[in-house]
Order: sequence, then structure tokens, then C-alpha cells
Amino acid sequence: MENQDGPALGEVRDPAGFIESMRRLKQQSGLTYRELEERAAQVGDVLPRSTLADVLRRTTLPPPTLLAAFVRACGHDQHTGTWLSTRRQIAAGLDSLPMDERGPAPSAAVVSEPRTEVIEQTIRAIPHRTKRSAFIAGAALGILLTGGLVWWLMDGEDGQNTPASRTPAGGWVTIRSASIPDLCLTDGRDRSGGYSSAVAVQLPCAQAPVPRTYLEPMGEGLHRIQWHHPVEGKGCLTVMSSGAGKGLIEPRENCAQGTLFRLQPTTAGGPEGLQLRPSTGTLCIGLTDDGTTEGAAAREEPCTNSPDQRFLVRASP
Repeated sequence: MENQDGPALGEVRDPAGFIESMRRLKQQSGLTYRELEERAAQVGDVLPRSTLADVLRRTTLPPPTLLAAFVRACGHDQHTGTWLSTRRQIAAGLDSLPMDERGPAPSAAVVSEPRTEVIEQTIRAIPHRTKRSAFIAGAALGILLTGGLVWWLMDGEDGQNTPASRTPAGGWVTIRSASIPDLCLTDGRDRSGGYSSAVAVQLPCAQAPVPRTYLEPMGEGLHRIQWHHPVEGKGCLTVMSSGAGKGLIEPRENCAQGTLFRLQPTTAGGPEGLQLRPSTGTLCIGLTDDGTTEGAAAREEPCTNSPDQRFLVRASP
């Protein structure tokens, strides 16, 4: 029997059932992961959408602070105590079991917004896999996460390196700093704290297997940059024109309103690469901190031909 605390919450006795109740509460709310994140931020809570998506894929109990933020964002603030109490009871029951009967322990990586878990979940979901196929999948994961970067630099079937100033025709790509090629544009947070939703930042490529980046040709030399996430779906990079995030680049679900970019080759006064120029004006995309640090956010700024405004766009398998 369903109630205002969530579907049959009072009858839940294990972590799997608890997570299922959380999934149904999200479904009842009718809110997307992004909307939940934004609603949480409005009341001072932190609810990263990628972390929440990861929690709802698991069958282990979520951190209490994340649970409380989630329940409040779903509009059930008055029942937060009930959810937390149920979680405590389930956790206490697990603590009383022998170690070999407790099931998988919650990973600390849940709190730190893991990127590798998505790939691990995908590998585990491969149907009818044999021991050999499981070994191959595991080996592929290891290569991706421990520095198999050679394929990031290859373009086309012939495996030849692409000149830095050549624009790929389209398809799956990586976008990385021309000055520090080990750093890729991916989703993260603005370190200034002025904007809480996911924006484009540069992080080590080996730590950023998702979202994948797709370069969509739009004609007349313009491209749309898509991000594809296995849980959150597709979002198109959009330069924000107002508000706290003005100038930052956010993935938006409405691709029709996404920014179109012109990838303009440049070689003068710095490393060879491409400038990303929004089609709506004369500005360029650059990186905060002159693009020299991990986590630097991409943002729209006057074109200066500086190294932080030069990017490598490479075909990706």
C-alpha cells in the first residue's frame, strides 16, 4: 500500500527495497535529475544529479545527507524524518548480520560522484557473457581507466594522427586542451560556487569516460556539441547568457536551443589547435585559471588567441 512517505516505505526491510522506494518517489515527483538538483540547491542542499543517478542504480543504502536532500527535493519535506528513520533501521539490521550475509557495502565512491561505476555497470549488464568475454570486458575497462590514451589521439581507420588544426567531420570525439592534452572537457562543477549545476570543465581524460562527446555538423561550418550520459541521456552544450552561470557552458536537454559552435583553426602565437567560437557573437571559449589546472571551467570570453582558448578535437572510437 502506497503512502505519502513513498511506496510501501513502512514495509521496506532491506537496501534493495529502500532504493526501489526512492526510485518510485522520484517517478511520482515527475522531476528530472537536473530539476531535483536545482530544487535542492534552492534550499541550500547539495544533490548532484550524477551522484543521485548512481545511487538509484545501486542496491546499497544512500548517505543520510543525500537521502534527506532527495526527499525534500521531491516535495516530501515533512516526511524526511520517516525516510531517515527507516534507513537507520535497515542499517542497524545489516550491522547485526554476519559479514558474509550483509551483501555489498556502500562504496565511498558514491559520495564522490564516481565516473567509473557507469562503465562497470555496463560491463555487468552484458547478457550471456562467458568467462572469456568477461575477461575481455574487464581488460578493456582497465585500459580505459589506467591510461590507454593512444586511441584518443587517433582519427579514422588508418590510425594516423590528425593535424591539430583540422576539424573532424563529425561523430564521437574528445575535446581537450591544446596546452595540456591529458585534460578533457567533461562535466563538473564551477569551483567558484556561483553556479551549482553541471557545467563543462577540464579533468584528466582517463578519469572522464562519461559523458561521451558527439560532434554534430549543422552546416555552414557550424557544429552542435552533444554529451551522451548512460543515465541522464543526451544534453547539448549551451553557453548561458544570463544569471549566476552567465558565460559558463551547461548541457541542456533542449538541443534545439543549444549553442552552435564554429571550430576555427589557429596556429599563431601558441600551440596549434582550434578555437571554439559560439555562432551568436564574436567571443571565444576559454578556460579559467588560464587553463592550467584540473577543474578549470570553460566559459565564453573575448578572443585573445591565448593558449587556454585552443583545443584539440579528436575522433574517438
